[in-house]
Amino acid sequence: MVGLAGKAALVTGGAGGIGAACVRRLARAGARVAVLDLDEAGAHRLAAEIDGLPLAGDVTDPATLPAAVARVEQELGRLDVVHLNAGLGGAQQGLDDSLDVASYRRLMGVNVDHVVFGVCAAVPALRRAGGGTIVVTASLAGLGPMPADALYTASKHAAIGYVRAAGEALAEEGIRVVALCPGYSDTALLGGAREQLTDAGYPLLSPEQVADAFEAVLEHAEPGSAWVLQDGREPGPYKFRGLPGPASGQRPPDVRLGAR
Repeated sequence: MVGLAGKAALVTGGAGGIGAACVRRLARAGARVAVLDLDEAGAHRLAAEIDGLPLAGDVTDPATLPAAVARVEQELGRLDVVHLNAGLGGAQQGLDDSLDVASYRRLMGVNVDHVVFGVCAAVPALRRAGGGTIVVTASLAGLGPMPADALYTASKHAAIGYVRAAGEALAEEGIRVVALCPGYSDTALLGGAREQLTDAGYPLLSPEQVADAFEAVLEHAEPGSAWVLQDGREPGPYKFRGLPGPASGQRPPDVRLGAR
């Protein structure tokens, strides 16, 4: 990755799996990296390895990301790259009265609220740095249905929709917001599904493969794009179809629904 020497980065869910692989890539490229994780000991271990900044916190708490960004600016002097990587599996189908509401709220808190909180906290700091990049770890489940886990599907569709809108809204300020959408990856998020997938002979992405795609996103991604990654394929932007407009061909003005 070019142009990262002397830059500062923040990675959520950074103590293990995809997050840890991306933390190491950023550090190797010369960035100073803050590692934020609910696992405080894990964040400290990895930060010690890369001479980074360990941060502990729950990303579903609205105060966590603003506090983390403030610490990064205070300790590292600036903020240039934010990887909103923390994620949670649904672990339930969410289609009948067996819905575990507490688990559902937790899922949406990590996979959706955390992304919104992270972008809102990071943008002022990126403005102060003269621009930067926010990468959101989403999923292929945000681009198509995952019938066995409708709730996870909903959360990742929400994250990608937010990224697409935020990416367009912030592009003129030199702030890129991009989604990274890997297929099934060999991380703790799989839980018991890992055995099912490996027994079926399905290829799992390694955290290192996802980190390769993360590098490509930082170097080449356009604002608001969603980059897909599957085993054996080069990562690249997903081609969204355009939406049909009115027959008149008139484009709608840029409005905020519900604003008064």
